[in-house]
Amino acid sequence: MDTRLPAHLEVAALIRQVQAEGGFGTVLHKGERDAGTLLIVLVENGENMRAYERMPQLDGTRVWIQCFVEDIENKGNIQDFLDRRRFQDPDLWILELDIARGERFIGLEPSES
Repeated sequence: MDTRLPAHLEVAALIRQVQAEGGFGTVLHKGERDAGTLLIVLVENGENMRAYERMPQLDGTRVWIQCFVEDIENKGNIQDFLDRRRFQDPDLWILELDIARGERFIGLEPSES
């Protein structure tokens, strides 16, 4: 039996937490309702874009891995990256959270970029 929280509930909770702190959250792509993987794009006032995906580990745990950091000179790369990931995994949920120090909502320390 899988004890994971269904993806749609986790997505809704993350968005509500961010909104309660004065930020903005939106779903960019809906994945599989119960077992979809999450990819979160974090931004701060539309800048400093980075993405994290929760990846399964050999021991059965799942940890957040930074999988994208915005290139200041080529800001269009994020859309290409998200399109590739969505094609590779149609069950993937993609969220955008626009709030300062967004990593705290997924249990990580804010990036120092």
